[in-house]
Amino acid sequence: MEELIGLIPAAGKGVRLGLPYPKELYPVIRNNHYKPISQFVVDNLTNAGLKHIVFVVNETKHQLMGYFGSGMRFGCDISYVVQEVVEGKTKSTSPGLAHALDSAYHLVRGKTVLFGMPDTIIQPKDVFLQGLSALQAEDDGLLCLFPTQNPGKFGMVRSENGRALEIVDKPQKTDLQYMWGCILWKPRFTEFLHRAIHERGVYDFAQILNQAITAGLRFKALRIEDGAYLDLGTYEDILELDKRLRED
Repeated sequence: MEELIGLIPAAGKGVRLGLPYPKELYPVIRNNHYKPISQFVVDNLTNAGLKHIVFVVNETKHQLMGYFGSGMRFGCDISYVVQEVVEGKTKSTSPGLAHALDSAYHLVRGKTVLFGMPDTIIQPKDVFLQGLSALQAEDDGLLCLFPTQNPGKFGMVRSENGRALEIVDKPQKTDLQYMWGCILWKPRFTEFLHRAIHERGVYDFAQILNQAITAGLRFKALRIEDGAYLDLGTYEDILELDKRLRED
């Protein structure tokens, strides 16, 4: 398990929601107990047996660090990396994501990375464990795919015979039905991501994934047919999240 590491990018400002606290601490009440939304991905990772998780944060995320602390209460070690500000580098449809992931390069290099977003609830709880079980020696990575009816919000994946062929990021119109919700990757892609940013100046995460696939890196596409992916980006998402949780 020391060869595995969790990676959670939480450096966004959350300006769309304008909450008085980090959106990663948005309260989800279950069984009369407070549980911030970001704890769900932490639980997903520890359910897969991970003992070390890295949060990438910005300089204002004191409350997030105060809640998770060392990770002891969650059965793991938690490290924090502050993402440096990058100005005017890209017109990416997911600005800052690739750079946030690479900010933890010094901690994740040489390891198999399990990456999930902190403002989402992913079901089933063993999604990362399923990914690890499906990841084979010849694979450089694996994308866990979830069905969605809102492709314009997500990175849609074109796949064939269980292999990812192309990422189409936030398309306005598409026949694709599955989006990536979390990703596992091996050291070869960590190095590819690092070089893409620092040597080629590419900051768009979807573009980097596509370049990696074109370069011959093998990404498996694992459809989580009975899965669900709930994200928290807008007030409409909050209403949908609350509705779905009440139904559960």
